[in-house]
Amino acid sequence: MTSDESDTRRRVLNRLKRAQGQLVAVIAAVEQGKPCREVVTQLAATSKALDRAGVAIISNAMQERLADPETAGADANMTPGEFEKLFMMLA
Repeated sequence: MTSDESDTRRRVLNRLKRAQGQLVAVIAAVEQGKPCREVVTQLAATSKALDRAGVAIISNAMQERLADPETAGADANMTPGEFEKLFMMLA
């Protein structure tokens, strides 16, 4: 694993952990009967954190494939259309 891959993995994990914490806050807010605005604001933040993690994962896979298709791992055989479908799943 290169330094860039390690850095990307660390950033993605940080985003996912942030989203996990935000989801815990959403659940607590619903359990406590917090106002709709507060719950939805926290839910939107959770969703955005997850989307950004997904984009980072896809972007990293595309960069690896473009840089060296021979060592791109499991994503080496993905077509541009498959990458596009993954991006669209996050839209």
